[in-house]
Amino acid sequence: MLSFRKAIAGWYKRRFNVTLDPTNEVLTLIGSKEGIGHIHLAFVDPGDIVLVPSPGYPVYPVGTGFSGGVSHIMPLTKANGFLPDLNAIPKEVAKKAKLMWLNSPNNPTSVIMTKDYFKRAIEFAQDNQIIICHDAAYSEIYYDGKRPASFMEVEGAKDVGVEFHSLSKTYNMTGWALGKVKSQLDSGVFEAVQEAGITALGLDESVTDGIRTIYQERRDTLIPGLKQLGLEVDAPPAAFYIWVTVPKGYTSASFTAHLLEKAGIVTTPGNGFGAPGEGYIRMTVCTTKERLAEAVERIKKIGF
Repeated sequence: MLSFRKAIAGWYKRRFNVTLDPTNEVLTLIGSKEGIGHIHLAFVDPGDIVLVPSPGYPVYPVGTGFSGGVSHIMPLTKANGFLPDLNAIPKEVAKKAKLMWLNSPNNPTSVIMTKDYFKRAIEFAQDNQIIICHDAAYSEIYYDGKRPASFMEVEGAKDVGVEFHSLSKTYNMTGWALGKVKSQLDSGVFEAVQEAGITALGLDESVTDGIRTIYQERRDTLIPGLKQLGLEVDAPPAAFYIWVTVPKGYTSASFTAHLLEKAGIVTTPGNGFGAPGEGYIRMTVCTTKERLAEAVERIKKIGF
């Protein structure tokens, strides 16, 4: 539906001051997840290399594998601010790579990338003829009034990249090749969802401001509570994930099991997002602040 793509382009213009042509620079998907998984089919041949951040969204390496590609892991470490170290990628790997995945705000670490980092990534992509795939699913969930940047705001981004955005689980911006793949795989987004999306994209900031206020209240309940317990954790600048260092004597899996079995609290072991995630667990603020405060009290009772 062209009217939905026009609504998306209009929202991008208002939100990021980025001009998009709705006829050939915007594509609606069933959800950003399926687009993230399918884009490999458009660009990756068997044996091709894809640069994948780890810990990260599991669909990046899974989509790579489905297309016969090979994932080259870019470890996200605390020492490097949980950002991919572009200088650590071997030159021979970079020259053979077809795609590079970036994700800001990040799942699971919640770290955001600056425009300066995006600029360096664009230069890296230009030097090595790599397509950057930026997963921006959480760009509208941020704290302290500090909006994350869009990859598309940076000069040269359109020449090397695709940005996957998610608003009401509906849309992203992509190139023509993925459109050709999709035209053979499905019949597009349910029209009623597109109509609802057009309305949502035309709303003012008061709606998303209210959502962000709720998430911030939850974050500001959970983070101090975890710190009072002695857990090492930083307040995330965006997204609804909390990346917590596990206490000494535990692994990601054993601390997850400890919280589940002793306190009835469900968390996700960091190594589930890739080997570099070992030593962490992921928590979320997707429940009420009262329940989050209760979770802190439960952990306090069982200890660690």
